[in-house]
Amino acid sequence: MKKRKETLVQSRTAVRDTPGHARPPRAGVLLVNLGTPDAPTPKALRRYLKEFLGDPRVVEVPRPIWWLILNGIILPFRAPRSAKAYQSVWTEHGSPLLVSSRQLADRVQTELSNTLPRVRVMLAMNYGQPSIDQAVDRLRDENIQRLLVLPLYPQYSATTTASVFDRVTRSLSRLRWLPELRFINDYCNEPAWLDAIAASIRNFQARHGQADRLLFSFHGIPKRNLLSGDPYYCQCQASARQIANRLDLAEKDWQVSFQSRLGKAEWLKPYTDQTLAQMAKAGIRRVQVICPGFSIDCLETLEEIAMENREEFIEAGGESLEYIPCLNDDPVHVRLLADLARKHGQGWPEFAGQVAVAESELSARVTRADRAAEFLGLD
Repeated sequence: MKKRKETLVQSRTAVRDTPGHARPPRAGVLLVNLGTPDAPTPKALRRYLKEFLGDPRVVEVPRPIWWLILNGIILPFRAPRSAKAYQSVWTEHGSPLLVSSRQLADRVQTELSNTLPRVRVMLAMNYGQPSIDQAVDRLRDENIQRLLVLPLYPQYSATTTASVFDRVTRSLSRLRWLPELRFINDYCNEPAWLDAIAASIRNFQARHGQADRLLFSFHGIPKRNLLSGDPYYCQCQASARQIANRLDLAEKDWQVSFQSRLGKAEWLKPYTDQTLAQMAKAGIRRVQVICPGFSIDCLETLEEIAMENREEFIEAGGESLEYIPCLNDDPVHVRLLADLARKHGQGWPEFAGQVAVAESELSARVTRADRAAEFLGLD
């Protein structure tokens, strides 16, 4: 009897404390980045890589075959090597990707809060922590009834953007009361983004001078993805071309390549490491590299490009490889993401700066919830 009474009290409390009754509705902006291991150790890398490379969007190989390859070959050998690479870029505050992503999310929140107090910015990683599930769990607690998902990938690929969509919708499937949902596929054609990348290059060259060649290095994907209809390759080429046009570069002054390939299958070409070696052998002594497919600096930019590829370029006969950082939490990046959220949030009251529900109405809702609880026999 005592247990039943406690259950009834809890049930009544749940009815009246439902955020939809007691709090004004909010909209959420979910910024999603790829992810990072919890620590630069083989154990943490094994856990992270298993989740990342186990995603069927990332590796489109029949699951039984891939399970054997992943667990029997890749994880035992790649995890220790990746741990050493992460150790070379790890900071006292943790992974550079996570640190900068948090700073970016905090600053986008500040930017939006100035005029849109009912909008909440949340950060999630597609793999690792903080997880998408953790972000979705906040929806009910904060009465977020409208959700705008913004993957931090300027160009669309099924390996990245579509994977975020899969994981967000799968996480939302746990909820009984779903929020309205909007999803930003890409933003590589946004003039503000193109202007920001061009300005970043221009500012870097104003401090360091202009190199013999500017290389746009994008993360690679298997060639078969392109042949199956993935727009990523075309968007990367278009991004580089539009940025080069803004910088008034001649065709001989810039080039596009693709980095970070995995396995023996053919990936998008030309490959960045091979391209840099060819440049050095062709007499190009000074190269500047920018990675416009990354919003935040991470292992692939800080270690692969700025360290590993730099050493290989110099060993091949080059003199200098300078890496131009990502936009990270630069104020220009903050503003363009905030403006992107405002653009895609049009029509939602929270993005119009409206107070959708008055305090008197909230009080009335709680009263009605109490009466409903009594009617249902929960008192």
